[in-house]
Amino acid sequence: MKNFKYLVFVCMLSLIAGFFLTSCQDENQTFGDIVAPSNLSVSFDIQGVDAMNPNGDGTGFVSFTATADNAITYRYVFGDDSSNEVAPSGQVTHRFTNNGLNTYTVTVIASGTGGVTTSTSVNVEVFSSFNPIEIKNLLTGGPSNSKTWYWNAPVPGHLGVGPLDDVEPIWYAAVPYEKESVGCLYEDQLIFSQDDSENVNFELINNDNTYFHRFEVEDELGQPNPGEDTCYPYEDFGMTNVSFAPSSSGIDETISTQTSFTLPNNGFMSYFLGNNDYEILSISATEMHVRIVQTEPSGFQVAWYQKFSTQDPLGDNGLVSIYDNLIWSDEFDTDGAPNPANWVYDLQDGCQIDPNLCGWGNGEEQWYTNDPDNVIVEGGILKITAIKEPTGTRDYSSARIKTHDLFDFNTGRVEFSAKLPASVGTWPALWMLGSNNDEVGWPASGEIDIMEHSPFFNPNEVVGTVYWENEGSVASFGESIDVSNLSSEFHTYTLEWRPDEILMAVDGEIYFTFAYDDSLPFVEDFFLIINLAMGGDFGGDIDPGFTQDTFEVDYVRVYQ
Repeated sequence: MKNFKYLVFVCMLSLIAGFFLTSCQDENQTFGDIVAPSNLSVSFDIQGVDAMNPNGDGTGFVSFTATADNAITYRYVFGDDSSNEVAPSGQVTHRFTNNGLNTYTVTVIASGTGGVTTSTSVNVEVFSSFNPIEIKNLLTGGPSNSKTWYWNAPVPGHLGVGPLDDVEPIWYAAVPYEKESVGCLYEDQLIFSQDDSENVNFELINNDNTYFHRFEVEDELGQPNPGEDTCYPYEDFGMTNVSFAPSSSGIDETISTQTSFTLPNNGFMSYFLGNNDYEILSISATEMHVRIVQTEPSGFQVAWYQKFSTQDPLGDNGLVSIYDNLIWSDEFDTDGAPNPANWVYDLQDGCQIDPNLCGWGNGEEQWYTNDPDNVIVEGGILKITAIKEPTGTRDYSSARIKTHDLFDFNTGRVEFSAKLPASVGTWPALWMLGSNNDEVGWPASGEIDIMEHSPFFNPNEVVGTVYWENEGSVASFGESIDVSNLSSEFHTYTLEWRPDEILMAVDGEIYFTFAYDDSLPFVEDFFLIINLAMGGDFGGDIDPGFTQDTFEVDYVRVYQ
């Protein structure tokens, strides 16, 4: 061992009476011995190893123990793109989450006095069977797809904070569009993609301008705490893989998916909180709610809540609703038949109601049923499927559901999130009829078509229309908008029904405006309808090769 000494020469040159006087002194300062760790060894224990499971039970947990002479602390690099972990005792448990059987090179770095280190590596072959494929598909749109998420700025509490032992942001919850003025949050795009092997990647597009929590500014940027959350130039981390694991928060499964994901390489979802582990509380095809734990400088921990949507909150010609009180909804979160408290069925082909309604008055080719093959709720989605099969007097079966006599209302904001069928000849519709239709008939009752689509006439277009009676004839007004990926992605179709004006929008972009007065039926109550027709006046000619296709609805919500 060597003692480390150094000599400091403190010299002063002074000019006195024309002579240089040199005064020097030396100081000896002694530091402790610098000792490199030696005899470093690492052992590991894979959870659940037995004769039937030589690489573990699928949980992916591995316990490591490192020992060395003269080591002060140890640092682990796990070889799976997760964050490094410091373990002063040398003992640590890590979960490997890449699905299947994988070999990882785990490096252990032992630190001695004076910062001298010694390292060694071991190869660990681990089996992990945690693969939340349904959540992966909702997050990305499925294999070989990607999905872009945005802050769900129109929703109260899209950003909030609360205690760890609660699941609500009871200390603070942002009001709609509260952070629009900060200029670097709502513009962000969060892109999740999935390859054919079910691996998920994440990329944040934020123009290298990041919204920082005030406590994280000093640690990450080396700048003083600004006293409030602030935007800073900060280069994003590029594309990174996403690792999934069962959540460890203990939150009840009724309010959490029990699934967490990690964004390695210091990845983060738009708001920098100093943590890259996110628990998914809920997720659908169009909305996601996550929880992230932040440790403040004092060591106190809080839970931040973030809500995202596939709808750009800053889209051009954006709809600013005057309605924000949710009065009715169906999230389709219970598998089976549609909720009978919300929906009833229209059945058969219309002839049984009125001979003039055969083919539902439009020359349609389907027979409506309540059969699960035609209408069912699965995995949080309402699915209406049209099938080519002789049914009743028709060659196609399908379904139509409505809220008549269960939920009727006047004015408000109606939102449907839906993915449309692509087959030529299909005619999906989200629409409304006047509740007095049985008494006064159509078009006197009025009709509001929030979304109709015909792949036969235009596969990229949706149409909105209103109908009423004018001196004994049918009067109408309609507009259309082109929308990309109608059949591969969910889009939000909105009706803003005001006392003197009807607006319609797709993904927040207004494309339809219609003013009305008390002489028109839109001052009366209406009810909701969802259906998938075949052929007819708007569906057009049906593809001879058609077998079946599905109209999917993620949710229906009504605000007043």
